[in-house]
Amino acid sequence: MVQQEIDTTDPALWWKQAVVYQVYPRSFKDSRGSGLGSIAGVTEKIDYLAELGVDAIWLSPFYPSQLADGGYDVDDYRNVDPKLGTMDDFDELAKAAHEHGIKVVVDIVPNHSSNLHEWFKAALAAAPGSPERDRYIFRDGKGPNGDQPPTDWIASFGGPAWTRVPDGQWYLHMFTKEQPDWNWKNPEVRADFIKTLRFWLDHGADGFRVDVAHGLAKDLDRDDLESYKVCEHVLPSDGSHPLYDRDEVHDIYREWRKVFNEYNPPAFAVAEAWVNPDRQHLYASTEELGQVFNFEFAKKDWIRDDMHLAIEEGLESAERSGSSATWVMSNHDVPRHASRYGLPQVPASSHHQLAKDWLLRDGTTYEENRELGAKRARAAILMELALPGSTYIYQGEELGLPEVADIPWDELEDPTAFNSVREQIEKGRDGCRVPLPWVAADAPKLDDPDDEFGHDGSFGFSPAGAEHDPHLPQPKWYKDFAVDVEDADPNSMLNLYRKALSLRHNLMPQDTELQWLDEDRPSDVRDGADGQRGGVIAYSRSNGWASVTNFGERPAELPQGDVILASGELTEDGRLPQDTTVWLQL
Repeated sequence: MVQQEIDTTDPALWWKQAVVYQVYPRSFKDSRGSGLGSIAGVTEKIDYLAELGVDAIWLSPFYPSQLADGGYDVDDYRNVDPKLGTMDDFDELAKAAHEHGIKVVVDIVPNHSSNLHEWFKAALAAAPGSPERDRYIFRDGKGPNGDQPPTDWIASFGGPAWTRVPDGQWYLHMFTKEQPDWNWKNPEVRADFIKTLRFWLDHGADGFRVDVAHGLAKDLDRDDLESYKVCEHVLPSDGSHPLYDRDEVHDIYREWRKVFNEYNPPAFAVAEAWVNPDRQHLYASTEELGQVFNFEFAKKDWIRDDMHLAIEEGLESAERSGSSATWVMSNHDVPRHASRYGLPQVPASSHHQLAKDWLLRDGTTYEENRELGAKRARAAILMELALPGSTYIYQGEELGLPEVADIPWDELEDPTAFNSVREQIEKGRDGCRVPLPWVAADAPKLDDPDDEFGHDGSFGFSPAGAEHDPHLPQPKWYKDFAVDVEDADPNSMLNLYRKALSLRHNLMPQDTELQWLDEDRPSDVRDGADGQRGGVIAYSRSNGWASVTNFGERPAELPQGDVILASGELTEDGRLPQDTTVWLQL
C-alpha cells in the first residue's frame, strides 16, 4: 500500500496511532456505594490505566439520563448525571488523566436526545407546526383519524419507530420511544451542538466519539418511505437512503471541524458509522471528523480469511480518507470476543445469528470453550496491536473477561430485551456491561450454592459495606478474572496487554506501511462444523517489526528473526502453534 508518513511527535496527531480505552462509566468503578460506577471512580483508577499503557480514555455517556438506553438517552448534554458525579468530578478526571499523559474522549449523542430534554418537553407543550416542534421530527399520522403512524418502520431495538402524542401527531425515534430524533435541518439544533462541543473542549476534553454519526441528516419529504426499513443492514453506496448516510450529514461535520480547529492542538473525533464500506472513508476526512470506526473485527469470528479481509478493507479505507485505520474487537454493543472466539466459528454471514441465539438461551445452546476463547483472544490482541492505526480496547478485554450470558431476565437493563417477543429478539447487550471485578476476595455471597449470582460483595467494584449491589449482577466465576489475581500472574491476559502496549509504544514506526510476508497464506483446511479454518496472517512494518498469527492445526514456520513477544509457547522446534501470534524483529 502507499506509505503515509505520520509525525507522531506532532501533538495534533496523537490520535492517529493511539490506543484508546473505552470506559463504560456505570460499570467501571463505583466510588459512592450506589451500585453505579462514577466519574470519580474512573479518576481513582487512573494509575491502573496508565500502567496498562493506554494513550486515551473514551467515556461512554455520563450525562443526566433516565437510562432507557444505557445513558444514550441524554437529558442534558452539558452536565454530569448526579448519580455519577458532578462537573467538578469531570474536571478532576480530565486533570488527572492529562497529568498521566492520557487524553480524554467524550461520547456525544447527536442523533437523538431523551424525551426528558428541556427542548422535547417544550415541543410536547407547544402546538403542531410550532418552532419548538421543529427541533424534532413530528408528523401527522395516516388514516382518516391520523391514528396510524406515518410509516410502518420498526425501531432499532424493536417496536414501532413512531410514538403518538396527545394532540395526535407522531414523533420519530430510531431507537427507543424515550429517544426522539433531532431535526438537523433546524439551525437551533445545529447551533446548540456547536455550543456543546465547545463546552466539553473547554472543560479539558481532547475529542469526541460520535454516536450514530451516519443518522443525523434525513429526508422524509418523499413518496417512497415505506420501501425502506430503519434497521437496514446494507446501505446503498450513493447516499440515497432517507435516514442513514446521506450526503448532507457531511455538511454538519465540516461545521464541526471548524470548531475543532479553533483549539490547539485541534480536537479530533471518531465516527460510529455503520455504512457501506465504499462511503466509510468520508467521515474520516481531514475536513470532517478525522477518524471512523472499522467494525469488521467486531463482526467476524476467528477465521483467517475473514480477519485478513478486515485488515485489507481497514487499510484501504484509511488510505482513501487520508486518515489512519481503526481496529475494534469488542465494545459495549457486541458480545465480548473472548466468548465469541470460544463458540463454534462460522462464516461471517452466520456469526451474528449464532451469538444471538447463544445469548437468548442463557449460553446453553452452544458450548463456550473458555480456554480456547482466551487463547484466541491472546493471539488476537497481538495481531491487532501491530497494525498501523489506532486500537480501541473495551474495558475488561484486558482481563480476558467472557460474556455473562445468563443474567436473569428480571435483572436486565438493555431495552433490546423488552421491546418484542423474547423468542424473536436478542437478549441484549448487558452481558458485556457487567461491572468489572477488581478484587477477588470481595466476591458476592451466595445464598444458594447452585445460584450463579450473589450479593453483599462486588469484587471491589463498590466500596466495602456499600449499601447497594452492582447495577448488573456479577457471576461467581468473576473471581478468576479479578484485577488483583491477574496482576499477580505474570502469564495473565492483563500482563500480556501491559507488555504488548509497552512494546508497541517502542516499536510502532511513524508511517502506515504494511508488507505482507511470504508466510502469509489463505485458509487451506475446511471443517464444515467449524467454518473455514487454517491459514496464516503474517505482515511486517517498515522497521522490520513483524506479526505472525497461525489459525491452522499444523504448526507454522516463522521467518528469520528475534522473538519479541508471543501470545503462547512455541513448539520445541521453534514453530508457531495453532491460535498463537508472535512478534518478531526480522
